[in-house]
Amino acid sequence: MKKIDLCLSSEGAEVILATSSDEKHPPENMIDGNPDTFWTTTGMFPQEFIICFHKHVRIERLVIQSYFVRTLRIEKSTSKEPVDFEPWIERDLVHTEGQLQNEEITVSVPEGLGLFEDQVQMPPPMTGFPRPTQLQGIALSSILPGNGPWTK
Repeated sequence: MKKIDLCLSSEGAEVILATSSDEKHPPENMIDGNPDTFWTTTGMFPQEFIICFHKHVRIERLVIQSYFVRTLRIEKSTSKEPVDFEPWIERDLVHTEGQLQNEEITVSVPEGLGLFEDQVQMPPPMTGFPRPTQLQGIALSSILPGNGPWTK
């Protein structure tokens, strides 16, 4: 089965809101597909962004790469407009000085649910993970640590 990164501008994804922007590292860098570009924030918290897919998509895996993120909250919406977001995933992330935080979140596939042609085969359902869902958009927010050394 073909694996598609739905969170790319080339697939129709669009960043429609970001709480901060830097002209050298704008929010659009999150979805440009270039591993050498990134979004940078002001350091204030929480930071948020909304990615709109412009069609319903089925999410089975999320990969988040970040620095200095303490808590990651992901909300979802099935509305055509960026409204009515509901909580979906919340994770505390581990920070190691000087290392990129690579968080992979697998959304399990319930037994008996067929996969679409463009989706990769996933492992059996796991407890503690949210179910796959048809989404129109996702909103992510992260709470960054305050000044001083990072503490959990």
